[in-house]
Amino acid sequence: MTEQLPFRLHHALIVLEDYELQQLPLDLFISNYFRAHKALGSKDRGAIAESVYAVIRWRTLLDHVSKTPYTWEKRVANLENPLFPEWIKDPSIPAHIRLSFPICLLDHIERSHGIEKAEELCLISNYPAPTTIRVNTIKTTRDQLFTKWQSLYSISPCKYSENGITFQKKISLFSLPEFRDGLFEMQDEGSQALSYLVQAQPGQQVLDYCGGSGGKTLAFAPQMQGKGQIFIHDIRKHALMEAQKRLRRAGIQNAQTVPENDPRLKGMKKKMHWVLVDAPCTGTGTMRRNPDMKWRFTDETLPRLLGQQRTIFEKALSYLRPDGKIVYGTCSILREENEEQVAHFMKTYDLEMVGSPFQSLPTHGGMDGFYGVVLQKR
Repeated sequence: MTEQLPFRLHHALIVLEDYELQQLPLDLFISNYFRAHKALGSKDRGAIAESVYAVIRWRTLLDHVSKTPYTWEKRVANLENPLFPEWIKDPSIPAHIRLSFPICLLDHIERSHGIEKAEELCLISNYPAPTTIRVNTIKTTRDQLFTKWQSLYSISPCKYSENGITFQKKISLFSLPEFRDGLFEMQDEGSQALSYLVQAQPGQQVLDYCGGSGGKTLAFAPQMQGKGQIFIHDIRKHALMEAQKRLRRAGIQNAQTVPENDPRLKGMKKKMHWVLVDAPCTGTGTMRRNPDMKWRFTDETLPRLLGQQRTIFEKALSYLRPDGKIVYGTCSILREENEEQVAHFMKTYDLEMVGSPFQSLPTHGGMDGFYGVVLQKR
């Protein structure tokens, strides 16, 4: 690395080199780097992050057209090579290399969607995702926020979520006064649609199991009109702390966090009208946002997650009232985690499906990949 390198490239290369030497997820590592380099402006941070993400997405192909030894400088240079679009289409390059996906993961996607569709999904996953927000209807409406923003930004209303707005260009959303005032949260349109499978009514009891930082609770909570109670449960204390901040900002007062081994859990058994299981999964529907996840995928990943999903679902089901409904959801596009897992739940626990499953697949400028279904006891 030399002083002659462009400013942003210099930082991008540092991030790439240091990222490879540690174990943090890419998004968290980049966030920490920017926190330590406060002099970087928002546009610089955006450009640096996008460069890093692009190189991680296409790493296998970038190495394939390089000569050893491989370096981050070579990978960045290959990404900017005019021949790059041709390499992506070159049939002489094996598919998993051309698409920059681990061969074991590509095989699973092909089994779920066929070869042609799998290639399309992998290609989409190698490009940036759109920036989508969900309007907090406790404090405002989509029409009000859209009217306020349309002369300032390039935006469009979401097609499937009545509270969603998509930004055509990236901006620093967290610095907007509307964000600080709790008028919106960043949330993919597919995630919003999955959240709305929870049709909780005012006065009901809801458990958001594996609730993390409460993203889906924030989406469905307004329909309860502040009546009833929402419990957000997760084993990660830092996620629940973030959920508390988001709930306060959004003005949601009928939700509380419930950490692991909390004595309240015992008293909640068989009392919930709704239980949401946002299950840990391969994340294959959101890999354009988390490209490092695909490189962590091995032959052991899917069997391990399938076991976790079954254990978690059984535990979550114990909180459901006899007349309640349980929502199982993932951000996966694999049949093993979705349709096949739901078939197992229905057979094992004598459940039936309510309505039709929700499924979205990644599209350019559109939703990420999500799956969700509502189940109830027969």
